[in-house]
Amino acid sequence: MRTIIYIFGLLLLTGCSSQYPNKDITGQIFPAVVGSTLEKTSLSIPSDLTDDLTLLLIGYVQNSQFDIDRWLIALDVTETNVKVYEVPTIQGLFPEMFSTVIDNGMRAGIPKPLWQGVVTIYDDGEKIQAFTGNENAANTRVVLLNSEGEILYFYDQGFAVDALNKLRSALIANK
Repeated sequence: MRTIIYIFGLLLLTGCSSQYPNKDITGQIFPAVVGSTLEKTSLSIPSDLTDDLTLLLIGYVQNSQFDIDRWLIALDVTETNVKVYEVPTIQGLFPEMFSTVIDNGMRAGIPKPLWQGVVTIYDDGEKIQAFTGNENAANTRVVLLNSEGEILYFYDQGFAVDALNKLRSALIANK
């Protein structure tokens, strides 16, 4: 009986996830998706993003947090001035069923003043993953959007100083 429960649980965890090849989405319009901040405020991306430029750091698995943190530290150290949202993007039925538990776990690990900058996507998780690709899922998808939702810069190879410099150049060129 324990084996059957284990197999069923494993199927729930893995059976709802699809693999999509990575692709360069620079120049495209980001798809309309809806998420919720850790403050429990609904946010529509890209339509609710009112700044001229907005940076999304999209993570598909818990291990993405390491890469996201490197990006956040580098942006801070280089005094890069751009509105940033961390966007945990989770596809499948299992995560949606436990979204409250997942969000509460994130709230426990993230200081409350930062909650408005963390937007979790559940219902549209597969839409985003299909759009960007989800190979090497631990790598952050770094997406720079203008106010119309056009992607001005995209990178999905894990943190690199060269990528940070190219992002900073894209910010300067589009101000």
